[in-house]
This record gives sequence, structure tokens and C-alpha cells, in this order.
Amino acid sequence: MSPKRRQPTPTLFAAAGMERDAPHPLPDKLRPRTLSDVVGQDHILGPDGALTRMLATHTLGSLVFWGPPGTGKTTVARLLADATELHFEQLSAVFSGVADLKKAFDAARARRETGTATLLFVDEVHRFNRAQQDSFLPVMEDGTVVLVGATTENPSFELNAALLSRARVLVFHSLDPVAVEKLFTHAEAIEGKKLPLNTEARAVLGRMADGDGRAALTLAEEIWRSAREGETFNAVQLQDILQRRAPIYDKSADGHYNLISALHKSVRGSDPDAALYYLARMMDAGEDPLFLARRLVRMAVEDIGLADPQALVICNAAKDAYDFLGHPEGELAIAQAVIYLATAPKSNAAYKAFGAAMRAAKEGGSLLPPKHILNSPTKLMKSEGYGSGYEYDHDAPDAFSGQDYFPEPLGRQTFYDPPDRGFEREIRKRLDYWAKLRGERS
Repeated sequence: MSPKRRQPTPTLFAAAGMERDAPHPLPDKLRPRTLSDVVGQDHILGPDGALTRMLATHTLGSLVFWGPPGTGKTTVARLLADATELHFEQLSAVFSGVADLKKAFDAARARRETGTATLLFVDEVHRFNRAQQDSFLPVMEDGTVVLVGATTENPSFELNAALLSRARVLVFHSLDPVAVEKLFTHAEAIEGKKLPLNTEARAVLGRMADGDGRAALTLAEEIWRSAREGETFNAVQLQDILQRRAPIYDKSADGHYNLISALHKSVRGSDPDAALYYLARMMDAGEDPLFLARRLVRMAVEDIGLADPQALVICNAAKDAYDFLGHPEGELAIAQAVIYLATAPKSNAAYKAFGAAMRAAKEGGSLLPPKHILNSPTKLMKSEGYGSGYEYDHDAPDAFSGQDYFPEPLGRQTFYDPPDRGFEREIRKRLDYWAKLRGERS
């Protein structure tokens, strides 16, 4: 005789006559139910937004949503399907392969025969390889699916040109402070209680979200879990409780290039404060300081050049100082170099001169230098006129002969045109002086 099976003890939910259900995270509770509920993307969902106009025509073409995490790409795709009465099918390129794609395409064809179209949402679409991306083309062209791909990477670099030519790219923006505050207010209404934060701490919490709506709500939920009855946190307590969430910044992706571009342009624009801010952002995110030092060297030669020749010396010294001191002490040397570059006189004259010379060299690469400046190590070369008529500049007045050094068919060219700034003011005086002497002696 088998032992009698023990009956499970009724749970609190069963005893109360309720169906048991795990609590939903706050981001899931606040997931928008209509497109008008989506915050922070008014440029595509506002009255004159691109998607609003598209929906007004009752047609929907394939789309690529490009933007950072937590900006509503998945939610908008789902709501688009609802608004256009399309069947919503979702795949993730991280977990899907060729077999999954074939299955999704076959199901979409079957639905189409019954009069139902399919919106196929592919998250992280950039993770599909080129061949997998090409597999979308036939089903996009014949209308089997309306593809909506989501990516955090620049589509220009990560997606096939053929796929991009068949889809419209819509850019999702990071949520600004106003949009993040709307989320907090909505969360408070849903939860029926205020966030236990003073004004400063609330602003800090918004900045910690770094434009990510999902992160903002997750952080808010963590604050509610941590607060005791009647407790209100200030900014310092908030950061202690949350252990200061790390910035959202992928060093291998767009964030890397966006921030280094912002640093470079702040230096070029002579704004040391903005330059230090972006430097700090990158260092705080764990960027390789030697990568930053290399970029500073580039800034020194491209945007400052001979307006301040010390700029290049300072940058190389900062790199050596970091090598010598290491982290974190050596980072101050890089910060000093940023300040020096941002406050130095600016000139791209050397950069432009080299570019112009390179173009001229490519166009006239086969032209021989004038014979008078060539050496004549053999009798034959001497008889051919090599070195004939060369004037040794140190023997000329002012150590300047004024002779021409360009190939004769090319004629004299001017590539370097220094501005009247910094040390190049002195170089300009020298060039003007030599031009005057050249004119007199020619």
C-alpha cells in the first residue's frame, strides 16, 4: 500500500481566494499602454513626430530604432503593432539563429494567407551577421513582415547597406531630466507614496539613471525598498544606499566615440571646464588613460600645432607621467594636459598644410625636383646639370638665397598659412620677411 501523499499547506494567496502571482517590477508596472504614454521621444511620437505622421497614413514600413538602453524601443514596437493591428512577433539576435528566423518567416507567411500581417521585432539586430541580415531582405520586400529592428549601435556601421536601404532609421534619445521626473511622478502615483528623497537627492537619482527610463524606475524601486518608516534620504545617503551606480558607457561602442568626440571638440573650442567634464566621464567609466593620452597628442598636433609648440611636449610628458605614477595619481597629469590644450592658442594651419601637400604630392608624384638642388655624385650627373647653379643658403645674405625648390612644372606653392596667433605670430613674421626677400632677389 503506497503511503498517503501529504496535501500541500494552503498558501496565504489560496486562503484568501486569490490567484498567486509574483510581484511585478516597477518598470513592468509602468510600461506604457499607448504610444501617447511614452515619455522622452516627442521628436518621433509628438504631434509632428515621424511615427505620428506615419500612423496617420495607416501605413507602416520597416524601421530601425537606434538609441541607448531604456529609451522605449521595445515598448514602442509593441504599441505600433497594436496601433496598426499587426501580429507582434519578437526575437532577440542574442538568442536566435537561422532556424529561429526561418520559423518566424514561415509563421508570418501562414498568417499572411489568413489576412493577418506581422510586425517582426528584432532586438539587438546588429548582432546578426551579414548573411543573417540578408535573410530579412526577401520577406521585407514581399511584405511578409514589417521589420522593426532595435540597436544600441550605429546602424551605419553595424547593419548591411541593403537592409538599411529598405528601412527607415529612427533615433531614440536618452531621457532628459524632465522625462525622468515624469517617470518618478508616475511611479509615485502608481505606488501611492512619495519617493523618500529631499530635493537634491531626487535630482541626483535622476542623474544616476543616465537617461535610461528602466534604470530610473529600478533605482526608485530600490529606494522604496531601503527606506524605513518616516525616513527621508539626502544626496549622500542616497549614494551610500545605491553604492553609486556606474555610468552607462560601453567603451567598445558608441559611448566611447561620442565622449572622446565631445572631449576633442571642447578642447578645440577652448572650454577647459567642458573638456575636464568629458575627461572625468571617460575616466570614471574605466577608459584606458593611455588611449586618452594618445588622443591628446593628436589634439595637440591637429588643433594647436605651432601656435604653441609646447602643447605636444606637455602631452608627451603627461603620458610619461602616467606611465611613471600609474592609477590614480597619474590621471592628474592627463587632466593638466587637457587644461593646457584647452587654454592654448588654436591653429590648424600645420594640419591643413600637410593635407594640401599630400594632395599635391599625389597629383604630381612623378615630377622631379629641380636639378639645381640635386646632388651630383658622378661625372655623368654633373654633365647633366645636377647641382648646377645651387646656392648654399648659409653663404647668402641673411642665410636666405630665395631660390625655388619646387618641381619646375608645378611652380611655387603655398600650403602653410599660419594665423596671427600664439607662436605662429612669430612664424608669420619670418615667412613675410622671407617672401619679401624672395621677391627682391628673384
